[in-house]
Amino acid sequence: MYWRVEIKEKEGVFSGFCEGLLADIAHLGYQGVTDVRLHHIYFLVGSPTETEARRIAAELLTDQVIEDFEVYAQDQTPLTPAGYTPLQIIYNPGVMEPVEESTLRGIRDLGISSVNAVRTAKRYFFKGTVGRRDLMSIAEKLLYNKLIQSVLPEDQHSLRDFSNIPDYAFSLKIVDIVDLCDKELERLSRTGQLYLNIEEMRAIQRHFRLLKRNPTDCELETLAQTWSEHCVHKTFRGRIDYREKASGSCHVRKIGSRVIPNLLKETIVKATQQLKKPYCVSVFKDNSGVIRFDDRFNLCFKVETHNHPSALEPYGGANTGIGGVIRDPLGTGLGAKPILNTDVFCFGPLDYPAQKLPQGALAPRRVMKGVVSGVRDYGNRMGIPTANGAVLFDERFVGNPLVYCGTVGILPKDRSFKKVSAGEVIVVVGGRTGRDGIHGATFSSGELTHESESLSSGAVQIGNAITEKKVLDVLLLARDEGLYEAITDCGAGGLSSAIGEMGAECGARVMLEKVPLKYHGLSYTEIWISEAQERMVLAVAKDKVERLVDLFRRQDVEATVIGEFTDSGRLELFYDGHKVCDLDMAFVHDGLPRTTKRASWQAPRIKEKARRPKKDLTQDLLGLLSMPNIASKEWVIRQYDHEVQGGTVVKPLVGAANDGPSDACVIKPRFDSLRGFAVSNGINFKYGDLDPYWMAAGCIDEALRQLVAVGCPLDEVAILDNFCWGNPDKPDRLGALVRAAYGCYDAAKAFGVPFISGKDSFYNEFTHGKRTIAIPGTLLISAIGVMADVGRCVTMDLKTPGNLIYVVGETRPELGGSHYYERIKARGGQVPVVDFAGARRLMHRLAAASAKGFVCSIHDCSEGGLGVALAEMCLAGGLGANLFLSDVVWSGRQKRNDSILFSESHSRFIVEVERQHGKVFERALKGSIFRLAGCVTEHPVLKIFGLKGEGCVETPVVSLKAAWQEPLKSV
Repeated sequence: MYWRVEIKEKEGVFSGFCEGLLADIAHLGYQGVTDVRLHHIYFLVGSPTETEARRIAAELLTDQVIEDFEVYAQDQTPLTPAGYTPLQIIYNPGVMEPVEESTLRGIRDLGISSVNAVRTAKRYFFKGTVGRRDLMSIAEKLLYNKLIQSVLPEDQHSLRDFSNIPDYAFSLKIVDIVDLCDKELERLSRTGQLYLNIEEMRAIQRHFRLLKRNPTDCELETLAQTWSEHCVHKTFRGRIDYREKASGSCHVRKIGSRVIPNLLKETIVKATQQLKKPYCVSVFKDNSGVIRFDDRFNLCFKVETHNHPSALEPYGGANTGIGGVIRDPLGTGLGAKPILNTDVFCFGPLDYPAQKLPQGALAPRRVMKGVVSGVRDYGNRMGIPTANGAVLFDERFVGNPLVYCGTVGILPKDRSFKKVSAGEVIVVVGGRTGRDGIHGATFSSGELTHESESLSSGAVQIGNAITEKKVLDVLLLARDEGLYEAITDCGAGGLSSAIGEMGAECGARVMLEKVPLKYHGLSYTEIWISEAQERMVLAVAKDKVERLVDLFRRQDVEATVIGEFTDSGRLELFYDGHKVCDLDMAFVHDGLPRTTKRASWQAPRIKEKARRPKKDLTQDLLGLLSMPNIASKEWVIRQYDHEVQGGTVVKPLVGAANDGPSDACVIKPRFDSLRGFAVSNGINFKYGDLDPYWMAAGCIDEALRQLVAVGCPLDEVAILDNFCWGNPDKPDRLGALVRAAYGCYDAAKAFGVPFISGKDSFYNEFTHGKRTIAIPGTLLISAIGVMADVGRCVTMDLKTPGNLIYVVGETRPELGGSHYYERIKARGGQVPVVDFAGARRLMHRLAAASAKGFVCSIHDCSEGGLGVALAEMCLAGGLGANLFLSDVVWSGRQKRNDSILFSESHSRFIVEVERQHGKVFERALKGSIFRLAGCVTEHPVLKIFGLKGEGCVETPVVSLKAAWQEPLKSV
């Protein structure tokens, strides 16, 4: 039996959620809904008395200041407010909503043992003229996701089939592959969601023909996970036949047609190897890249993507995206403490018409809300500051959003490496295993289609930040006691990847029936490949197992011995004594056949066409500030706790009212030292439409100049690459990737900054019928730089009237891919290029001048050019400015006010300097391009004067701020 508890807000209490939902319903076009209410439902399953149920409701589930509750017996019908239509939503069988687990623990803490399970649901009430069909449409678009939830009929108040999961009866499954023809192999790969190509399927077939047997389903799944694009990066490591047809422009960097044996080694890895920076501790080996911080500690940094899961279930996909990348530093060396989160999102336009939305794709507004709240809830609950990121919009992300999540960790120098040895015990710690995340790695290695929502529903994981927080805390205790020899996280591929990688050099034997489960009914293969969250795998010496398990038990975290590492060189899996997998580790990790992919790139031939410039550019500037890619992301930023842990020195919003856009964040991880680090990012996919090479170089330039803008020198800087691309089996997509990779190589070498880690995500395309929406090739560069003294940080807000304004760097006629051209619907143009030698020299000199205290504020020029950068400095500082375009260093034949003001040339800064420091600042930058071009004014008005001294922009700072803040004030 069970009791049903309904929690509702008291009459007159304002509900921000319901008001937001009402606005979203109106945005969908349903104007007849006039009010919405929400009740939270808890089913208390077991044998509790009514007195116990009411005590649980009153003491645990209800905020008695603003909420009331009702308790119903199993056979009672809950009340519906007069004039409202109800709709109930409940989680599907097997979906473990974290609130259910924490509620059950809370009930145990009350001393009540009669409740043995808790299920949760939500009951919505709608007032107004809305039919059942419209109500279901609203629910599908805004209230639930069919992957993990169902609508519970209003007359069904019992749980009935919602808690019935059948037991699993062991049956060894053999997959007939030895005798299949090529078409049958392809069909098996497709229907089994293996996402392996025909050459890979043939390699598996040949292997088992030699063994004179067919594989088990578990063996086949293990190979699919290990060989997936997501896990092994086949495109970057494979052979590429590249053909190039570049234009005769001197701005096009010619790579030349060639066969590239390994794109990763030829570009990203090669740059790091050739630079040989002494502060690089561990690169491209562990779960994250490691650099030196000080004499006692190292820093590690990793950025991951969770695009496909977030497209299907935005909250869960992003929630587990940030949860997964937090475990990367935790699984680096012997475990790092996470101290900073970053996030970068790419969405479709928020006003994208519902009628244009492809079948199976979610509305961009819903995707953005779900993704932001997923990252927010996980990061905040973990107690890790989220202090750096970006949000971008483009129609090509409608079917496939991009969700980049990153984490920085700090670890003792003597805990920065690990080693697995035969004879050590395999221990899994943390969360339990469920069906969530089945085929996550392989699913992420294929294109999305309108059928993905139903075919790949199991690939979406369910996160529980509280469990991960407990795992983190106890792991650090175990690390400091030296209780384990190696650690890694269960990410893509679950146990199959974690144990398979740890035991690659020796071998492993696993008893799958010992793996703790969320619920019964899982097969041995589901246990092995599930990507259920919050799990780590440890290699533990046998004489330390008892102490380790006891430590975890006392901290209320599960730790279970499930096997051992062996010297057999084989991966052996058992279920209740039955061998279900026996694979040669050499074949698992080295048997992947190398294939050759064709790639081609041709410089686009787009004749530059732009309108004649206006005399008054004020409205253009205000319009740029209102463009979604430039406008304030305060709605997102304010949801994150960027103060937790108390080490955030430069926050994501700065200035007089703490609402100006900081270029980078600065963190001081130790309270006993002023030493810290800065983190920034560079991303602009629009440049890739014209030339991916200069897009990549520009992303690195942007990330580095943002570090300089907060006072970070480039002496100890490392970068990370994250490539999100379309289908690499299509030559044009792969050709663009090749150019971007070589852009990364050239820029990293020229700037002297090594790559320490990276990740790629391919097949980011959404296919519906004959229509395919491919994302623009998108590269995120994340940069981390060590600062000796965070007290020398600089922020971008204008500080004092009368100070001088310098424009540092050269402005060129580079409006190709610019936001200004997008606004005025212009075509073509030159993409911004990077003068590597000049840019590096300039950035080092500016950072040195900043360290000596010669500057008051610095802001880098990026989206929107000089005009937007100066406007942001004004609105952040609450001060005005005068700028004279005739004094800006220009390199180009035709000088135009709009070109100078809105060109997005790289390697440029606007710098505020006190008058008494003007000459010494100029001496510090001698040999680089800069010029005094204006001053800060007390009157809060931005005035920009054109080439002939005429006024071309004049607007109050309050108007600048309104234009910048209003578009995304609420989503």
